[in-house]
Amino acid sequence: MKLHSTETQQYQTVTSYDDSGVELNAIRFDHSLLVLPETPPVDWPVASFEQLDVGHFSQIDATRPDVVILGTGQRQRFVHPRLTVALTERRIGVECMDNQAACRTYNILMAEGRKVALALIIEAKTA
Repeated sequence: MKLHSTETQQYQTVTSYDDSGVELNAIRFDHSLLVLPETPPVDWPVASFEQLDVGHFSQIDATRPDVVILGTGQRQRFVHPRLTVALTERRIGVECMDNQAACRTYNILMAEGRKVALALIIEAKTA
């Protein structure tokens, strides 16, 4: 789905997404990544939802977001609370949703000026 541009183009904005990847400011990514409004996207070494561990959430915590939008792939899944305990202790919310909803929600929160982290799990297509 293509999204319309707004005045937030100086930030990392989701401009398009589909089942196999995402575009940020019209640059295509087909692997898991962390996105914050004011910094370039960072590779996130998560190959699948089942692979998530505490270390992946520590990488998110290091960015000091106010809220985390976790895109869990093509369908919504929920992480075990033991994985997000460090974020929860610092009163950082973690919202889980499918990647398409996560992209839309990230754009809304980013446009509102929130310090939001988008953590997208993009699973590699198998041949």
